[in-house]
Amino acid sequence: METPIKLYLESYQQICKEINDEELSFIEEHLSISEIKAKHYYLKAGQIQKSIGYVIEGLIRSYYIDEKGDEITVGFIKENEYATDYGAFIRQKPSKYYFKCIEPSIVVNLPYTTMQEGYKKYKSIERYGRLVTEEVLILQQTRIESFLFENAEERYLNFIKRSPNLFNRISLTYLSSYLGIERQSLSRIRKMLISK
Repeated sequence: METPIKLYLESYQQICKEINDEELSFIEEHLSISEIKAKHYYLKAGQIQKSIGYVIEGLIRSYYIDEKGDEITVGFIKENEYATDYGAFIRQKPSKYYFKCIEPSIVVNLPYTTMQEGYKKYKSIERYGRLVTEEVLILQQTRIESFLFENAEERYLNFIKRSPNLFNRISLTYLSSYLGIERQSLSRIRKMLISK
């Protein structure tokens, strides 16, 4: 089986085909691996994320706690995705979100300082960073627009279409929170769609 670091570097090559061995070595020598049990945190609100985390295996839920003390889910980070409060990470400010493992997870960590140094030294690493940033922006924009332009049923159907393999890995409670739908309403939507 391939090591987590090898899998991470391969993902780098898939996104940025022109990256060379020197650039990959520069990245590789600074990487670390976190193995986190289910129900344990990768990052907590109030902490400054010193490394950006790439999920090799597992599933992480990001959420914040509202003024009533409720956990509001804002995302699910699965394999081949970055676990980060990206805006806070880039500015090295405390995160507003918790990142808690739903499943045991293996995460490869790339330090912020290495990333910034890589941007200065290597064009391919800078390009990779830009492509990842664009992807993060698209995901955030898609989520905002889903609340502005879609009703509850459409949000649910689009989630299933975008993430079909996630559906059986998360609870209805987490999913209803993520979609901004009461749990009972989500159950009703699901029953209605099954009976169609």
